[in-house]
Order: sequence, then C-alpha cells, then structure tokens
Amino acid sequence: MTTGQDNHTDPTSSITISIEEYNKFKIYECEYNKLKELEYELLYLKEELAKLKRMIFGQRSERFIADALPNQLMLNLGVSGITPEIQTEKIEYTRQKQQPTPKPAHSRSPIPERLRREEIIIEPEEDLTGAKKIGENITEVLEYKPGEIYVKKYIRPKYALPEEKGIVTAQLPSFPIPKGNFGPSLLAQIIVGKFVDHLPYYRQVQIYKRLGMPLAESSIYDGFRHSMNLMQPLYDLLKTKILKCDYLMADETPIAVLESDKPRATHNGYYWVYYSPVERLVLFEYQKSRSREGPENFLRDFLGSLQTDGYAAYDSFEKREGIILLACMAHARRKFKDAEAGETELSAHVLEEIQKLYAIEELARNLKLSPEERKTLRQKESAPILTELEKWLKQPFPQILPQSSFGKAIHYTLRLWPRLTRYLDDGRYEIDNNLIENKIRPVALGKKNYLFAGSHNSAQHAAMIYSFLGTCAINEVNPYEWLTDVLTRISDCKLSQLHELLPSNWVKPAKE
Repeated sequence: MTTGQDNHTDPTSSITISIEEYNKFKIYECEYNKLKELEYELLYLKEELAKLKRMIFGQRSERFIADALPNQLMLNLGVSGITPEIQTEKIEYTRQKQQPTPKPAHSRSPIPERLRREEIIIEPEEDLTGAKKIGENITEVLEYKPGEIYVKKYIRPKYALPEEKGIVTAQLPSFPIPKGNFGPSLLAQIIVGKFVDHLPYYRQVQIYKRLGMPLAESSIYDGFRHSMNLMQPLYDLLKTKILKCDYLMADETPIAVLESDKPRATHNGYYWVYYSPVERLVLFEYQKSRSREGPENFLRDFLGSLQTDGYAAYDSFEKREGIILLACMAHARRKFKDAEAGETELSAHVLEEIQKLYAIEELARNLKLSPEERKTLRQKESAPILTELEKWLKQPFPQILPQSSFGKAIHYTLRLWPRLTRYLDDGRYEIDNNLIENKIRPVALGKKNYLFAGSHNSAQHAAMIYSFLGTCAINEVNPYEWLTDVLTRISDCKLSQLHELLPSNWVKPAKE
C-alpha cells in the first residue's frame, strides 16, 4: 500500500494514480501534442508546396470541372414567361444521302469588302490578235503600307485693307499644344500606342524614326502631359457622373512610381478603379497608398450600392448610412480553389455549389432577362443553394485547422456572407467583381512593358487616360477616332457642351 505522498489525484476525476504513472501520462501528453503540431505543420507545408507548384507550373485558369454535375441549364425555374415547358415528339423520315462536297485544299476567311482595292491587270505575253476575252481570274493578296506622318501646312494670306484700315489675316484653329507642332491625330496615335497597344515611348521613337520623322522622347512626353492638362475638365465631369450612379464596383491595383528624391527607387502607388455596370462608365484615380482614405475621400458623397472584394479598407462603408456593401463571389471561390490541394473533397463540394450559382447567372444572360426577371430567377433558384451552403460551411470540421487554406476560405466566406448574398436583392447587381477586374487588365499588361510611372503626376495622368480608354472600350468606341476628335474640339468646347465629348455620349463626326 502506497502512502499519501506517493499518490496523485487527477483534478478531473476521483481516480488516484501513482506519481510515476502521472509523470508517464504527462510525458505521453506532451509527445502527443508535439505529434499533432508536427502533423499540422506538415499539412500546412503541403498546402504551401501545392500552391507554389500551381503558381509555377499550373494553369492560370480558374475553371473547375466536377466529376458529375447536374445538367445546369435544365433548371426548373417556374418563372412565368422565361422558359416554356419542353415537349418532345418522335419524327421519322427517309432522305437521299448526298455525296460530300470535297473541301478546298486551303480555306481562307473572305477579305472584307471595305478594304481599298488596288487593281493590277496582267495581260498574257502571247499574241492576242483576234482573241476574244471570255472572263478573268481574280486573285486577292493582302498587303500592308506603314503608317504615314504627313504635314498639314496652314497658309494664311495677308491682306491690306483699303484706305489704310490695317492688315487682316485668318485666325489659326486651336491646337492641343499652343505653338507646338504635334497635331491631334499624332497625339492620339502616341497615346493609343502606349495605353492601348502597350508601346513605351522609346519604342514609338524607333517606329517614327523608321517612318522618316525622328521625334524626341521628351517631346512625346510633353505632348501627352499637355493633352491631359487639356482634358482635365472632361475627367472631372466623368468623376461627377460616376459619383451620381447608385451602383458601383470598386477595386485597386498597384503601380510602381519613380521617387524624385531617391534615384532608381520606386514608390508603390495604387490605382483605385470605380466602374458603373449600368451607366457603362469607368474611372481610375491614383493614390500614393492603399489606405482606406483613398476610397473614403473619393466616395464621400456617394449614395448607393458598392461592390468590392474582402479588403478591410472597404469595411468602414458598412456603417455609413446610404451605402449598401456587396462582396465578390469570385474572390470567395478562389479561396476554395486554392484550398483544393489540401482538402480536395471538401473544396470540390463548395466549388460545385458555386458553379451552380454561376450556371444560373449564365442562363439569365442567355435568356436576356430583365432585372426584375433576373431577381425572380435568383430568389427561386439561387437562394436555396446559398442557404444550404451557409449551413454546410457553419458545421464543425474537427480535422480542419483554422490557419489552413480551407479554414481561411471558410472564415473569409462566412465573414462576408451577408455581402455575398445581397446580389439576390436586385437584378441589376452582379454576382462578382469580374467586370471591373477586366477593366484593370490593360494596366497589368501595360506595366509589363513600361514598368513604372515617371512621377506621381504622370501616374495621375495615366489614371485619366485609362478612365477614358476604359469607357471607350465599354461603349465600343474607337479610341483613336475619339481621342483625335476630342483633342481637336476641346479647346473651343463650351462647358455646357462638354458632356458631348464623353465616350458614352460621343457621336462620330461625319467625314468632310
């Protein structure tokens, strides 16, 4: 029989064990905890390794294909006037099978009729005396003529009025650059070359040199700067119009900016982008940082619905009166896509449910539903899917670490759940922010070529032109034609007529 000093009572039970057994228990407990920590660390490292492999070797596409998904377009909508009941019948008939027509060796797309034709007639070398023309063979070959830089020479005769009343001469038209020799069409081509075709200025210098007109890179930059100063009122008008919209998407993207006081050093600035899907307007604004002061100052007078990703800078708008926050389903989906390597089956289930939601959105687009019909469809088909998905995400997952990719995906999604589901409330709302991300893509392509902005002013000027060119793209406006016309007219344009120059209102002038 052991003494009281040799025994230890477990505080959680009434069982008395020896000190030796208790020490063994504590050792086993410590080893077990270490083992679990190593298992968690191993799982975390596996997820990180899978993520790195996917970044280096994997596909960029976020497409998800499940093993067995339901026929997504055969949804029982039950919405009056949207999809009629499908009836089938069996039809039998006999037809004569025709021999297949052999295809030509080389099938080419037809050359558009709008292209200018230059006719070249080649006569046979044989003696054609007494010959009668019975037809002709026509071969069309595409050719290319490099762009041409030409000179507009303005000649203004001077006249001496009778009776010594003075000398008169005609007024010059307004030019984008006073006393400069860059015309509107050349400036438009330079700007489109950089911000649409992603050609840095030094490459354009080489192109113009081959065309016989060497241009200084500094002159090209000054031309762009003068053009943006001239278009500042139009940018301010675009900003005013977009802030009057009641539904905006917002996102941000970084841009490297050279520091004037630190040679060869760059500052990490940001373009904040605002897009109105209904009014078809987009605006870029440059800020020196990614802090929340940027969107808070810009949207100070905004009232309506704001759709963003989960970045914390937007959280302050949740408490602001008059603003409804929506989130992006695509961002939530990406979290589970990243977690697919660690938790394949669990992630696949979430991805399948989200894919059903996108199938409903695709159906609405294909049927060209009105906002009211779109809302009805979502309430009937999407709402039950989201309700069940929320219940599933809230169930306990003992084997999931909170810091694992799947645990983070669940936390991210549930934190934003009210915002993620608000797209059900209005047929104008989109399920995600992908439309605005498409507007940012030209910036990403441009940065790969020109790498950085020369100064903070240059970055803001670039934000201005990205705003105009993005709005041109949305409204299917030729950016070169629009920019040439605007730079020709804006100097003499009255403030009351300035709205006519916005890409969303612009009408192509008739050819003289």
